[in-house]
Amino acid sequence: MTALLIVIYIVFVSLGLPDSLFGVAWPVVHGEFGIPESFASLYSIITGVCTGGVSFVAGKMLRRFGTAKVTLFSTLLTVIALIGMSFSPNIAVMMFFSVVLGYGAGAIDTGLNNFISLHYEARHMNWLHCCWGLGVTISPLIMSQFLTGEPGSWRNGYRVVALLQFAITAIILFSLKKWEKVEKSAKEAEKQEETESGSGKLLELLKIKGVLTSILSMGLYCGMEFSLGTWGATYAVNTFLIAPDEAAKWVSLYYGGIMVGRIIAGFVSMKFSDKVLIKGGIITAFLGIIIFALPLGKFSLLGFLLIGIGFGPIFPSILHSVPERFGKTYSADLTGYHMGGAYGIGFFVQLVYGYTATATTFKITPYVLLALCFGVFLANEITIKKLKKN
Repeated sequence: MTALLIVIYIVFVSLGLPDSLFGVAWPVVHGEFGIPESFASLYSIITGVCTGGVSFVAGKMLRRFGTAKVTLFSTLLTVIALIGMSFSPNIAVMMFFSVVLGYGAGAIDTGLNNFISLHYEARHMNWLHCCWGLGVTISPLIMSQFLTGEPGSWRNGYRVVALLQFAITAIILFSLKKWEKVEKSAKEAEKQEETESGSGKLLELLKIKGVLTSILSMGLYCGMEFSLGTWGATYAVNTFLIAPDEAAKWVSLYYGGIMVGRIIAGFVSMKFSDKVLIKGGIITAFLGIIIFALPLGKFSLLGFLLIGIGFGPIFPSILHSVPERFGKTYSADLTGYHMGGAYGIGFFVQLVYGYTATATTFKITPYVLLALCFGVFLANEITIKKLKKN
């Protein structure tokens, strides 16, 4: 199990690598393609819809083909998507490959999150998502090396990340036997649970007390994370008049904060519950947003780091709590619904924010984040109260 856990960690690095590329490259890409900045929200929501859509059906895919094969195929899809994006002659072709990227990411996310939540302790879930944080921290640094101002320079950033993804695909391929060994016993347990519990239809599961507000809390959180990830560099460029390559480094600090937050949460989770980690993350993020909002010039961008640290434990802790909150029987389905719903809400929030900020001013960013952070706190508190009544 330890060897497989290491492979899963590596796969989650690959899941994070593409996620921050688009946001840091966009200040250059939109100019090259001759399209408005606000188009980034529409573009990003396509990837989100595909990722979220796959999450809703991932449970059936995983039961039929197994986590190993789904992960291998999906990671290969991300390689194809990144290469395709690097050669895209216009935004339409790039959008097509973003669809491929979204499909590739969705099933991996649901499958591995559910597997870890069922078979490993909370610290492993946080460290798993820390590996995602490592991926999204590395890729802006890679991309910043290619934002030289020369036409098409950003394309090489996508190609380098595609090569890293391909190497990780090879690791999954050579570790298939380890996956199959673990999955064999897991499948027997899943079959028994299916027999005992029935079909687990979508509407029936959503009626469980606390499920909808739990999904909402994740969705509002994703709204914050996606908005800052996609628009953070543009916010820095427009508000502080810094160069795109410098803005990319600030965004990397944000993702680095998420990674550090998840490392810390992994150790803290040995003594504290998911509930405590979620609340602690929300409070820390709120303080980071306050710094982000203060008139400190470029120093306010240090809020990127504290926001990231606060964000760290929120997403993985909510996911890890799904089997405990709502039972193991439908955990794969409910994990998928949480992720699908969260992506849908998150990208909708980002879409609205993106169009509003580009139509008015990016200076609204800290205040939008404060409102969303309060929304996450409120939805989480309502969920806890509903679960106590069960």
